[in-house]
Amino acid sequence: MIHITIEDRDGTIETVEVPEGINLSLMEVLKASEYNILATCGGMALCATCHVEILSGLEMLHEASDEELNMLDTLPDADENSRLACQIRLDERLDGLHVKIKGSLD
Repeated sequence: MIHITIEDRDGTIETVEVPEGINLSLMEVLKASEYNILATCGGMALCATCHVEILSGLEMLHEASDEELNMLDTLPDADENSRLACQIRLDERLDGLHVKIKGSLD
């Protein structure tokens, strides 16, 4: 199992278990776990409504693409720990990842 700790906008913290080899993005897992994520663009890195802050495990992630970085640059609260959940593919290397949901609700 892959264990992802998620801090919601209201400060609630929960650990979600994801089966290894599921081949989903973090955004898809967040939506399936009933977190309020708009994901307006459907995971194409075009809207930034799935913005998350990586609280622990940033070093385990692949480098952000130019498209992802360009979208993050449009956000006033993005920083060096910001990523788009739609661009994070979950695999066993990400066991222990800790994220905070920051994406907009409108």
